Amino acid sequence: MACKLGFVIAIIATAFAAPAAHAQGAPEPFGVWQTQAGDARVKISKCGGGICGVVVSLRDPIDPMTGKPQVDNKNPNPSLANRPIIGLPLFSAMQPVAAGKWSGQIYNADDGGTYASSVSVTGESMLRVEGCVGALCGGETWTRVGR
Repeated sequence: MACKLGFVIAIIATAFAAPAAHAQGAPEPFGVWQTQAGDARVKISKCGGGICGVVVSLRDPIDPMTGKPQVDNKNPNPSLANRPIIGLPLFSAMQPVAAGKWSGQIYNADDGGTYASSVSVTGESMLRVEGCVGALCGGETWTRVGR
């Protein structure tokens, strides 16, 4: 009987330890990431029960046409078109949908559109960012800056 009880306790302990071990082993998205084109860096942090991403630097922070800091001039909302790109939230409160994956909306300052999106950690220093318009989807891989 003691042998069977020890076996049952071992199985229960393994079952409870497995999710914790999996959660600890999954790479986290938190930190600063460089876009695939290398034109921007985005800081991802916890917010609420999800993640948020904010532009923290640009390769070319000054607009060559105006000589002033880059602004969100592609935004269709005139009241937002003059906000600086540095500090611009690209996504907020993306919610976890699976281990290492979050889903929500992402803002694209290149065209002023907001799209259904997902963010997936694909390695310790790789992040896959995807967006969709209807059935048309595209994405890019961001790389972690420092660590």
